[in-house]
Amino acid sequence: MLSNTIRTTLMVLTAIAASNSVVSAQDALPLAAAKILTITLDGTLGPVLSGSDPAGLDGRSATVTAMASESLVPYKHTTNSASYHLPAGAIVVDVNGTDYTSTSRSSMTVKLTAKADILTFKSSVTIDGYKVMITDTSSLQPGSWTSAVLEHPAVFTPTPQDLTSPTSKFKYTVFGETTVLGVTGTASNSDAADSAIY
Repeated sequence: MLSNTIRTTLMVLTAIAASNSVVSAQDALPLAAAKILTITLDGTLGPVLSGSDPAGLDGRSATVTAMASESLVPYKHTTNSASYHLPAGAIVVDVNGTDYTSTSRSSMTVKLTAKADILTFKSSVTIDGYKVMITDTSSLQPGSWTSAVLEHPAVFTPTPQDLTSPTSKFKYTVFGETTVLGVTGTASNSDAADSAIY
């Protein structure tokens, strides 16, 4: 009877030791790196679609660069769209060679439709001490994203793609006045592991 008890105890201890070895081995594995999606919208602003363009941006070159973690989850979701919050500093707007970085939380919205996949960024930047609200809308080819983008940010294909006015546009509001300009250019994107996660 005693020998059976000892045998059972040894079997239990052996099983626990084996289980701990598996857990330790899993703990030793490196964490998978989070990927960072970078989207670049590069083009020329104009023509003026509405408003008086007080900043004189018609005909100027502009680049919008946005970065988003592919681990983000949407704060707003419908059957064909998803909206994600981006932290301050995640969007940089370059107008004629001068960079303006988002100063507060921004948003990125992807809407999948039969005619186009619509990408919209909303952000605010500070120019000469004044707050400027910016909305950039890019009309991409239908099917550029799969429905997976409604769960997490993801790359679109093909890349690059052409952007044309008036379906692609750039809106800014300053001193309470809103101007909308067309955009002609390209949209491209890529993703890479974020080394800061390690």
